[in-house]
Amino acid sequence: MTDAVVQDTGVEGAQEPAALTDGIHLVVDALKLNGVETIYGVVGIPITDLARLAQASGIRYIGFRHESDAGHAAAAAGFLTQKPGICLTVSAPGFLNGLVALANATTNCFPMVQISGSSERHLVDLQRGDYEEMDQLAAAKPFVKAAYRVHRAEDIGRGIARAIRTALSGRPGGVYLDIPAAVLGEVIDAEKGAASLWRLVDPAPRQLPQPEAVDRAIELLAGAERPLIVLGKGAAYARADERIREFVESTGIPYLPMSMAKGLLPDDHPQSAATARSLALRRADVVMLVGARLNWLLGHGDAPQWNPHATFVQVDIAASEMDSNQPIAAPLVGDVRSVMDALVERSKPGRIAAPARWREELAARSAQNVAKMAGRLQAARTAHPMKFLGALQAVRDVLAEHPRSYVVNEGANALDLARSTIGMRVPRHRLDSGTWGVMGIGMGYAIAAAVETGEPVVAIEGDSAFGFSGMEIETICRYRLPVVTVVLNNSGVYRGDEPSATGDPAPTALRARHDLMIEAFGGTGYRATTPDEVATALREALAARAPALIDCVIDPTDGTESGNIAHLNPKGITAT
Repeated sequence: MTDAVVQDTGVEGAQEPAALTDGIHLVVDALKLNGVETIYGVVGIPITDLARLAQASGIRYIGFRHESDAGHAAAAAGFLTQKPGICLTVSAPGFLNGLVALANATTNCFPMVQISGSSERHLVDLQRGDYEEMDQLAAAKPFVKAAYRVHRAEDIGRGIARAIRTALSGRPGGVYLDIPAAVLGEVIDAEKGAASLWRLVDPAPRQLPQPEAVDRAIELLAGAERPLIVLGKGAAYARADERIREFVESTGIPYLPMSMAKGLLPDDHPQSAATARSLALRRADVVMLVGARLNWLLGHGDAPQWNPHATFVQVDIAASEMDSNQPIAAPLVGDVRSVMDALVERSKPGRIAAPARWREELAARSAQNVAKMAGRLQAARTAHPMKFLGALQAVRDVLAEHPRSYVVNEGANALDLARSTIGMRVPRHRLDSGTWGVMGIGMGYAIAAAVETGEPVVAIEGDSAFGFSGMEIETICRYRLPVVTVVLNNSGVYRGDEPSATGDPAPTALRARHDLMIEAFGGTGYRATTPDEVATALREALAARAPALIDCVIDPTDGTESGNIAHLNPKGITAT
């Protein structure tokens, strides 16, 4: 409820004036009315009092050191809760910092709203040089799903309602809401202000697929010799876990989980083709994409990575996604839950059955690859200095004892190797760099996972990736969040042994004692040089449910240029 301002005339018998409210109160009231429980942000002119009031009104405010990290936290909150994560920033530079995360949220299809204060329109539009002058609305538009500006306090409720509905409906994404300082400070009649607010009804309505489209997809899958299902993070976001599992298991179709879809079915499920990925893509003749896109992460669906004669079925809420890279023979336009419901209901028992010889072919390749990986892991277990795989299998073994823990993962080698080493058994418990492959999501995502779920979080970070958001370990310590950060420290970007051609360090060289950093903020720091030390430290830290960081000293020569995407590096005359 608005904290109304009541004026006393001091005149006996005079009519009591109407209660008043202002833009700041209306923003908080509108957010609370629509179920917002947490705001992530960085305070300053003109939104400091907004953060104070939100906190006093019962909304949890998590204050960050940098707006990009606050924005990444809001984006992760959106993915985890199916409600828009809210990021609050100041104007101009602060807005731009947050915009990085907002654009990343849009690319990853996470619902998020960034609310930023801004300078006065009559000064900005004439470019008179106001404090932090910027046309933030125009700057945001190319990078977000939608951008809105509120010009009157009486429109704040409308603006917040539109922002939340836009972020959630259809394909989720990032929405920017610009509120000038004058609007935040505008005083209006409290009754009029309260009447201007409303609670959204069904902001993300179900979108059912056409029955004939479902039947077309079933027919294609039923006639396939080598069918394959690819599960993307859109499938994880949809929370259609039981229906997806029912369809996969009833049809016997092998499936390939993208990294943030891991855990929809356990990674050790007999139908998982994750350990035979290359063969599965190269041989599959009918592929059903569920909440996954044929973007660079899947080689655009092109040969030779894919079977050049593959036929695609695609499940996506956005019709415009169809045919973006390959012809889609059976587009299933609708929300993932509704489509999977329809597929299960309309496919008669036994209608779709993956041929046994296809499953056996993949199983044989999986067995070969698993054996090969086991050899690498065994060699890494005793290697000195410690290898990436030595530290990661120690983390894997401890996480197996804590299956409810969330895993956040970023880096190059740290990302690629963790993804293939650490299995997931629970959905939506792995968050990583995602579609853009952006570095710097680590601490923001970890904070959001801890705040939104209350469960322990293990953030597995390359030392370079950690540097983008490492100062947020102070935020973790300040709020006493159960986050354990594991830094795979090979003293470099990709690797730390590159020689320098000058007296300066090589472009890829780094040097840090990250364990000492967290101790400065009141957390517990560990330095580990062997897999056993990693395991001991991680067990102790998880048991404490308190902020901790394990600096894992990795062989500087371990790692490859750009991880698994070195082929994206340009090959010019400087290439060696």
